This record gives sequence, structure tokens and C-alpha cells, in this order.
Amino acid sequence: MINKTNRQLFLEHVAQTSPTPMGIEIVGAEGSYLFGSDGKQYIDLIGGISVCNIGHKNPAVVNAIKEQAEAYLHVMVYGEVVQSPQVKYAELLASQLPAHLDCVYFTNSGSEATEGALKLARRVTGKSDIICCNKAYHGNTLGALSIMGDEYWRNAFRPLLPGVGHYDFNSRELIDAVNENTACVIIETIQGEAGVIVPDNNWLKALRSKCDDTCTLLIFDEIQCGFGRTGKMWGFQHYNVEPDILLLGKALGGGMPLGAFISSHQLMATLTVNPVLGHITTFGGHPVCCAAGMAAMNVLMQDAIIEHVPEKEALFHSLLKHPAIVSVRSKGLLMAVELDSATSVSQTLKSCLDKGLFSDWFLFAPEYIRVAPPLTISEEDIRKACAIILSCL
Repeated sequence: MINKTNRQLFLEHVAQTSPTPMGIEIVGAEGSYLFGSDGKQYIDLIGGISVCNIGHKNPAVVNAIKEQAEAYLHVMVYGEVVQSPQVKYAELLASQLPAHLDCVYFTNSGSEATEGALKLARRVTGKSDIICCNKAYHGNTLGALSIMGDEYWRNAFRPLLPGVGHYDFNSRELIDAVNENTACVIIETIQGEAGVIVPDNNWLKALRSKCDDTCTLLIFDEIQCGFGRTGKMWGFQHYNVEPDILLLGKALGGGMPLGAFISSHQLMATLTVNPVLGHITTFGGHPVCCAAGMAAMNVLMQDAIIEHVPEKEALFHSLLKHPAIVSVRSKGLLMAVELDSATSVSQTLKSCLDKGLFSDWFLFAPEYIRVAPPLTISEEDIRKACAIILSCL
């Protein structure tokens, strides 16, 4: 019998999402580094797609996982019995959010948070139309796919949800499209997969006003830009605009799978009647995931990690200067480095990988290199990472 390598087994038995996976076998991770099975180490500029905000293998998170695993794992479907990790984490989240965002529904992922929020908006308003953005990404399940902002990814899975309108981020057309038939507007506070697009001055305020005038719920997706990624705990804090529903994921679980949609207790209560169990999940808010997430959030707040994000952002900007770099867009440590083409990005990423730097591109902006490292990345590692990028251009 021939013994197959893990890479061979990976290609044979793990469902693939692209014809050309990276295929690197990772055997360890710590801080801002990944370690391959061949002994090679990589500076991590992806951070698990903005998941590992406090770095890999943080001791507080590891200990929280161990302690909760020794107490109990799964007990009952979410929302039926009192489980302290869920309760305490929900309380902590509510304490760091506007007063009306006081009721948390934990899910397994960001995509599921999107699905729950869309259901909640329809249930509360009694309306069905949805306004969203071109080049938006809110997940890949069928409802989330319906509001994904690119026909290339949507078309193969039609028919999708009806009554969905796509408009450009920052456009007057999007605001004008909101009317009395609109259940909700769902947008990323900062567009991630579009290559880090930030709101224009007062655009979010104008959108908030139009939603108020038409009894439309405003949903902010902070799955990628939340938990300090932009230099504040929440992206919307930069713009003094608050949503009716907030979506969280990625860094929410401290490296464990966890998502959430958050709203007021009054709105959330509509999911409990007519029908009962208006939204239900078996594993959402798993106690181990909630324990890990709460530990990670406490580290984020107690270690003053967020306050150093702007200076690290500035250091990246000062170092990423090269004739081949067209532009660098950023909001905190969510950054996009523009080259002249997607081909140049692909070639550069491959060279970076060979030299010990792990990075990626953006779904709707393949001509940009993604820079979203753990927020704990050191100045020394930022300098090393930028030197590798420049040497590969």
C-alpha cells in the first residue's frame, strides 16, 4: 500500500474551492507567523481574513478554550438553556455597543449572521425589498449570495432572492432607491473585498436619514472591519452613524467559528412568536467558541492593541513605496496595495510566498494585494514584510 502525503489526501478528499489552491501544509502558528511542515516560516499578512486580530495562539484564548472544554461542550440548541459563556459574551458585547444594540443572536459564521439579519428585517418591517451594494461581500449562502455585489459569483446559482437592488457604494443612486417598500439596506461599513473602499463624508449620515424617513432598517456588516481592524473597536464609530442591526463574525470568535447579528431586544423579540422559533440554530453560540471570543475581546481591550493600529498603518504606508505600486488604500490595518494588473498581483504573491510572506488578493479587486495582519504585528515584522513585498515587485 502506498502512503500518500497530506497534500495528496487534501486534493483527493477535501472539497476544493479553486482549481489552484495554495496547498501549503501548516503545522503551527504563533503571533504573526505561520509554520509549514517543511520547517519554513511565513509572516502572516492575511490574519485568517481578519480573524486573528490578537495574533495566533494567544495564551488567554487557548486557556479559555481548555477551561470551557473541561466544563462542557454542546448542551442544547442555542437559546434554550442558560450557558454562561454565551451570556457573559453577549453582555460584554452589549457594553461596548450603542444602547439599542443590546440583544445578541450568536450564529456559526458571518454568512449565517447575514441570513438571520435579512429574516429579522423582513419580519420586523413586513416588507421584502433589499438594497445592497455592488462589489459587496456578505457571505456565500443563498440569501447572502443574493446580495453579493458581483454577477460573476451570483449567476451560476440563480434563481436567487427577488426584490434585491444593487447600487454603487457611496452613490446617490443607492440612497434614492430606498423607499417605503424597502425592508432593509445592508452595507459593509468599509467595503472589504472591493479593495478597502471607505464611505464618503456624510454619505452614511444621508443614508441613515433616508432609512429613518422610510421606516427601513439599516444593517452594517462589520464582519471583516470590526474588533479594532480600522483603528476603532467598530468601523461605524469613525462616522458617527449607528445601525439598526449589526453583523459580526471573523474576529468575534478569537479564532473559533462564531458569528452574530445584534439588534434591540424589541426587534429581536419578533423572532420568538408567529412563528415560535422564528430563527434557530443548533451550534450557534457554541460555549467553547463564546469562551474563546470573549477572551480575545478582553485581550483586545486590556492590552491597548487598538490604539497602536494607526501608527502601524502609517508605517506600512511609509514603507510601501515603489514604482510598481500604483496606490495604497487603507482604513487601519485593512489595507489594499494596488499593482498594474491581477497578473502582477498573482506573480508577486507567489514570489512573496517563496520568500516567507503569506498574503492574498481581493474578490472584487484582484489587482490589489491584501494586507490585513494580526493587529499585534510588531514594527520589526512590518518592516520585514514590506521589504519582502518590495523585493518581489
